Amino acid sequence: MHARSIFISLAGFGLLGAGLAACMQLSPPVSGQALYEENCAVCHGPGGRGDGPAAGAYSQPLPDLTTLAARNDGTFPMRQVMSKIDGYTRGARVGEEGMPEMGALLEGDVVRFDSGDGILTPTPVKLIALAEYLETIQR
Repeated sequence: MHARSIFISLAGFGLLGAGLAACMQLSPPVSGQALYEENCAVCHGPGGRGDGPAAGAYSQPLPDLTTLAARNDGTFPMRQVMSKIDGYTRGARVGEEGMPEMGALLEGDVVRFDSGDGILTPTPVKLIALAEYLETIQR
């Protein structure tokens, strides 16, 4: 009888776990490349070299995103890139020329992420995906 009650208890836990998993809504994987193409390529170009169709609207040349690591002694500056995308280090005021707000990247799922400083920080999944994509296009 004792073994039967353990089996029933374990079966109950299994059903509970399956029920909880079914209730959790998992978001589909986020494509950093798709986010780049939707939000960045118009200015930075399809290859990230600052030559997109809207680049001419800026008085200064746009940065070549494929050389971020090269300009940082060969190390991709993940934290700085993420801060630039989310606007934390930008400081531009409304009406000033500069990178547009990327607020849509801040919406949705958030995970704890270490951007290279050893600190797990709540970070939007889309922001991570975009920054990681930019890391893949480094020359």
